Amino acid sequence: MISEAFLDTLVRMHAIDVSREELRGLGRPEGYVDRQVRGWAERWARAQTEEVPEMEQVIRWLAGRIPAALAPVLIHNDYKLDNVMLAEGEPGRIETVLDWEMATLGDPLSDLGLTLCYWVWATEPEVRVAGIPALTSQPGWYARDRLVELYAERSGRDVSHIGYYETLGVFKLAVIIQRIYSRFHRGQTQDERFRNFGARAKALARMAARLAENQT
Repeated sequence: MISEAFLDTLVRMHAIDVSREELRGLGRPEGYVDRQVRGWAERWARAQTEEVPEMEQVIRWLAGRIPAALAPVLIHNDYKLDNVMLAEGEPGRIETVLDWEMATLGDPLSDLGLTLCYWVWATEPEVRVAGIPALTSQPGWYARDRLVELYAERSGRDVSHIGYYETLGVFKLAVIIQRIYSRFHRGQTQDERFRNFGARAKALARMAARLAENQT
């Protein structure tokens, strides 16, 4: 019930008319994925505290296999269960989508790909190390394949390259975690919660490399 409502909300979000005047200034959709790869690779280089060969492998893979762009849509850029509110007494309906500060115009599959990064199975070893919540591994939640199948069916979009976008999503998560860790590593914060973030970033790098390898 919640799985379907969550997916349908994403489909409806991607169906919003982005030619409307109030939305056209949100971003530059042309070359969106290419800018994402280059930009996050640069962020990784600035935050790096040790050599992680898997990340260099993933960066080369992403840069060399950018899919043809789909028509741009409004993308949330952090669409996950943490950022939705269910209607009170009606868990099959999404009442609100939160945290729009990263919203822009771009490729719809980049949104779906990042969502899949959080929609995980508890048996994945990298997931445990990376600390990604595994709520959706419990009985009753849709598997990732089912989410992709329903998205394709209800949006009418070609999802044949979704593996690329999931790899990109995991890569971005690794960079985000590493940037937090680099601040701890350099003494810019003393927060002990960040001590193991370097290990978490490396776990995500391994996951991204494995995803890329499985598609090569």
